[in-house]
Amino acid sequence: MSRPQYRKIRIVCISDTHNQTPKLPKGDVLIHAGDLTNHGSITELRKVVAWLEKADFQAKIVVAGNHDITLDPDFYREHGAYTHPQNVQDPEECLRLLTESLTITYLNHESATVRLTSVDGSYTQLRVFGSPWSPKLPTGHGKWAFQYEGEKVTKVWEAIPEHRSEQAVKLWDAIPLDTDIVVTHTPPKNHCDSTYVSSGRAGCEALRRALWRVRPKVAICGHMHEGRGVKRIRWSLNMPQVRYMEESTEIWTDPGLGNNKQSLVDLTARSGKPLDSHDGPLEQRAPSNRVSFSPSSPEQSTPIPDDPAALVKADPDAHHVRAHLHRRQKHRTLRGLAERSAAEKGWTELDEALSRLDDHDAAALNGRMGRRETCVVNAAIKARSWGTVGTKLLNKPIIVDIDLPVWPAT
Repeated sequence: MSRPQYRKIRIVCISDTHNQTPKLPKGDVLIHAGDLTNHGSITELRKVVAWLEKADFQAKIVVAGNHDITLDPDFYREHGAYTHPQNVQDPEECLRLLTESLTITYLNHESATVRLTSVDGSYTQLRVFGSPWSPKLPTGHGKWAFQYEGEKVTKVWEAIPEHRSEQAVKLWDAIPLDTDIVVTHTPPKNHCDSTYVSSGRAGCEALRRALWRVRPKVAICGHMHEGRGVKRIRWSLNMPQVRYMEESTEIWTDPGLGNNKQSLVDLTARSGKPLDSHDGPLEQRAPSNRVSFSPSSPEQSTPIPDDPAALVKADPDAHHVRAHLHRRQKHRTLRGLAERSAAEKGWTELDEALSRLDDHDAAALNGRMGRRETCVVNAAIKARSWGTVGTKLLNKPIIVDIDLPVWPAT
């Protein structure tokens, strides 16, 4: 099948509106990355859901945040009376506002496939994973919903490898490999995660590593209001035996700061700096006509063919994958030598420097070497963290333009 045509898709990104209902720019997809409210009451939720339902977009993706406490029934049953002592809320009623909406796709640590249809009947599909979860702050800053134990950290806010949160790793390993857009309330570690509350960076290292593994086109988040902004990450894939590395990052300059312009991130070919992210042969294959919405599960990628000649015919970008095949074979040879040497010397473990590719990482790399960049967007509308001076200051929504394949009408 020949390569599909591409068209520009406009994604309007917001998060941490906290009961605010700002004017939204036009676009194809609206994404809200959590903290719709201050305390998740039914009154707050009715207001924000009505606002979202009136917004004119083909698709509207919403996840909850730690302040939307009624949307986490288990948490609310245990702690809700402390927040709403005079008027305890019904979490099931609150949830139904979103889950039964006819125009909102509410994601609670799950995936959905969204179809965007053109006037001529052609369409574009997006695979989206959304989750409300975020790590607890080490400061113990209150009790909030959808939170997990984060990494233990040093004074300079660096995660200690042996103390990484198993819960966090398990959560973010659930992101399917074919995801185009990841929507999380928390930002990844060291990317758009600065905060005044903890005087440092409070993103999740396990999420950053999951993004290296999945390498979605866009990762949209919020939670850390002062971290609002955009980073373009180029992942290091040249040494597959060394995981989770970044080749470079580029910080976005907001063209809408202090003026009437839009806060635009242009990742299209027209910008001259298109996002370097495609699936090679997988992206050339027409997607299924059935639009799915189901709990997420990791999916295995198509393995790299062992025959480089066949690879060249199948993929114009085969030189990337062919180089990976060469590196993989070299790594296997080196590892075999190291294992024999270790056996001869009676060693019980190999040197950590010879960290191997496990099946998980092999699946993340095989056949997906075209996915080399991810744009991380913290779209917090509230400009200051909860409980700090200046919480009435608001940011603009962030607009992301991206080229995606267009498939003919079916």
